[in-house]
Amino acid sequence: MYAARPHRTPLGPTEAHLRLMQTTDLHMHILPYDYYTDQTAEKFGLAHAAGLILHCRAEAANALLFDCGDMLQGNPLGDFVALERGLGAGKAHPIIAAMNAVGYDAATVGNHDFNYGIDFLQAALCGAQFPVVSANVAHRLGEAGPLSDQLLLPACTVLRRKLVCGDGVAREIGIGVLGLTPPQITAWDHRHLTGRIVTRDIVEAASAWVPHLRASGADLVVVLAHTGIGAAEHLPGQEHAALPLARVAGIDALLIGHSHLVFPAPEAPGLPGVDASAGRLHGIPAVMAGACGSHIGLIDLVLHHAGDHWQVRAASARAEPVFRHNPDHSVTPLAAPDPAVLAAAEADHLAALTYIRRPVGRSTAPIHSYFALLAHDPVGKLVADAQRWHVASALAGTVHAVLPLLSATAPFKTGGRGGPEHFTDVPAGDVALRNIADLYHFPNTIRAVQISGAELHEWLERSAGAFNRLLPGTQDQPLLDPDFPGYNFDVIDGVDFEIDLSEPARYSPEGALIAPQARRVVGLRFGGAPIDLAQQFVIATNNYRASGGGSFPGIGPDRVVLDGGEPSREVLRQFVARQGTVHARHGGSWRFRALPGTTALFETGPGAERYLPDLHHLRLEPLGIGTNGFARYRVRF
Repeated sequence: MYAARPHRTPLGPTEAHLRLMQTTDLHMHILPYDYYTDQTAEKFGLAHAAGLILHCRAEAANALLFDCGDMLQGNPLGDFVALERGLGAGKAHPIIAAMNAVGYDAATVGNHDFNYGIDFLQAALCGAQFPVVSANVAHRLGEAGPLSDQLLLPACTVLRRKLVCGDGVAREIGIGVLGLTPPQITAWDHRHLTGRIVTRDIVEAASAWVPHLRASGADLVVVLAHTGIGAAEHLPGQEHAALPLARVAGIDALLIGHSHLVFPAPEAPGLPGVDASAGRLHGIPAVMAGACGSHIGLIDLVLHHAGDHWQVRAASARAEPVFRHNPDHSVTPLAAPDPAVLAAAEADHLAALTYIRRPVGRSTAPIHSYFALLAHDPVGKLVADAQRWHVASALAGTVHAVLPLLSATAPFKTGGRGGPEHFTDVPAGDVALRNIADLYHFPNTIRAVQISGAELHEWLERSAGAFNRLLPGTQDQPLLDPDFPGYNFDVIDGVDFEIDLSEPARYSPEGALIAPQARRVVGLRFGGAPIDLAQQFVIATNNYRASGGGSFPGIGPDRVVLDGGEPSREVLRQFVARQGTVHARHGGSWRFRALPGTTALFETGPGAERYLPDLHHLRLEPLGIGTNGFARYRVRF
């Protein structure tokens, strides 16, 4: 169970200890349940996090609880509430009801909170018994700057509280709370937001609203920012803007999120201004509480009441894990689940189970993602076929119908930060709605873009940055670049190519061109012949990629030729239902170029072993289970 760590700094008569607690990126994980495998899973969920929050709150004389967004979307329960049950007739959203039960003091919204549209978002937030703020999401931008914007939500709020000081006297304080959201929402949820929502740069908005909060009586300013730690310098429209944000004068504490990382932590980026041990960004205490209820972010402040204002005397930050990882790779919750949270979600949970168990079709073979970064996997192939089917029908009779149609997909569940169980594994047999949600993990929509053969080549070069460069003739080199997210490894079905890992990556994990002379993608062919770089193609993809998500070269809204807005999951469901029976298989569109005498190490889920016979074309040698719970393999090139 949780080992109590009460704040023990001696307090003067007019000093007070204030604890700021944070959750972020809950993604509809309320109960300890995995809707994809349809079984209890004691590894995430607000219920256990709320149990730990009760302990952390009891340790402090004064405590506040905040959330940094991405609460409404993230698993089949979220889809059920948004797409099946709805929020009409006064129905409360289960995660908002659960957050009310826990006693949140304020929250902001993240990018995924817009995935179901503005009307759904506003209906869900109507039930919140705490303020929800965002200073850079507006109906219209004002000519006089951020303070004149017509905002979707209040930019900020000032919480009036009384803090118990060392002498036992409760003294009033004004705590300003500012919310910030990634400005990229207008591209990522173009279908829902175009014509209705515009955004401002995170730092620009904060630079105007923080002084406003101070002028409005805020003794302390806490920023809830759905943004991660990215480039140190400020870039307009920056997605991961925590570092330049920390330089905005007047901020006392930063609660951040979006990137699903933990901060402070030893593995935090070693950038100027980042103190990964003390939990500070440019000297400002900061915390990020992982995702899905994995951690509670804690910032402890010692405040001094100086008569007419408060001053921060000392600060510390830490991310407290909600679960203990055991030697056998299981997890043990460090606190019992909060009964109030369980009760808030129970009815919708049971209804969602009935919903997700509906059969859609059948598969003659297992559909899994264990080797998606080694070969064109069954998940990607099935999704690619569904996308191509939909786009071909939608473009029939148009000028674009005569162009070659390809299909781009990326694996969504490839372990990584999600752990050794974060893989798709659908057995042969019935395919249910929960399996469709597992096969397509995000609520994207279908789009198609038109690009040239040269731009297609660059698209694949960007994807090939997923791998480390290998030194020919060297043994057991790490294969994957840990900074490259799996969802940016696009495979384009319909062309054939090889990846030469003796070459450096042409693009960085962030999408910057770093090696202009490098070419990893070789032997690119279409229709059995070398690709014509001037040839025009239509690529079926999703709204995230077509809108510029992932910073792929040559892709953006100006290249879109189809934007029907059909949800990708629904397209996949229709395709499987229409086929009746699908024949999942490994595709053969790409392979690694041979590097004699060279080996690399690859990690995947423990369940991969039973599918090794399906990959006879790869030379894989099992090396057992590592200390992190992943299955380790040696890959021979």
